[in-house]
Amino acid sequence: MISPRVDRLLEHVDSPYASVIVAAKRARQINSYYHNLGEGTFEEFPPPMVDTASKNYLTIALEEVATGKVAYRYR
Repeated sequence: MISPRVDRLLEHVDSPYASVIVAAKRARQINSYYHNLGEGTFEEFPPPMVDTASKNYLTIALEEVATGKVAYRYR
């Protein structure tokens, strides 16, 4: 089961496909943040913006999208 639910995601994005693209990109940023913790470079990769018990980067990213913490725009 996907958490958060798709209907909560669609409140903040245009389509299910947009939610996939946005969450995947944000999950890669979170992954890079955790891999660079010991190196002291935090400017490029922002930390997770929600408090969660999950250790899965994609779930964290989806929760950020569902709460409206991640903004995106089309080029």
